[in-house]
Amino acid sequence: MNVYLAILMTGILTENFVLAKFLGICPFLGVSKKLNTAAGMSAAVIFVMVLSTAVTYPLNVLLMKYDLEYLQTIVFILVIAALVQLVEIVLKRFMKPLYNALGIYLPLITTNCAVLGVVLLSVQNEYNFGQSIVNALGAGLGFMLAMVLFAGVRERLESCDIPKFLRGLPITLVSASLVSLSFLGFAGVVDGIFA
Repeated sequence: MNVYLAILMTGILTENFVLAKFLGICPFLGVSKKLNTAAGMSAAVIFVMVLSTAVTYPLNVLLMKYDLEYLQTIVFILVIAALVQLVEIVLKRFMKPLYNALGIYLPLITTNCAVLGVVLLSVQNEYNFGQSIVNALGAGLGFMLAMVLFAGVRERLESCDIPKFLRGLPITLVSASLVSLSFLGFAGVVDGIFA
């Protein structure tokens, strides 16, 4: 049980895909202007991460059984693309405002390297099925934490008097780097707890 908790906390805090591995930066910068949009995108990413991990794990076992490991990336991308299409259909049908707010970033979950990264890193770390699911959940929750925190920072920045040369992308990148630096402090805490 301690291993699962360590994998979960590591995925959320110290090995955060956005803030430590710098995967999934496109939606992180593009969809984090408003808190509700960031939360909606994060929920979609969590769903896709967990479900794609659950589907790709047995497929990877089959690929390894028949010495077809070189097809992993292609198979994983196809599974992720199919799941994103499913999410897009569900959001369009049942959550039209969120679907419209996410815009182009929703289909871009397919090419979100964080989603592919969580699947590939589960294989690389040789996690069993349960550990892979917990890793995907932790990575997704870490993605959500980063998105929601950064959305809060960006909403707060809108009411600040920012020098003209820093407005727009420059202050966004400076803020993102400061949020990322804040997560470095968790490395010692998580390592000390689960050592």
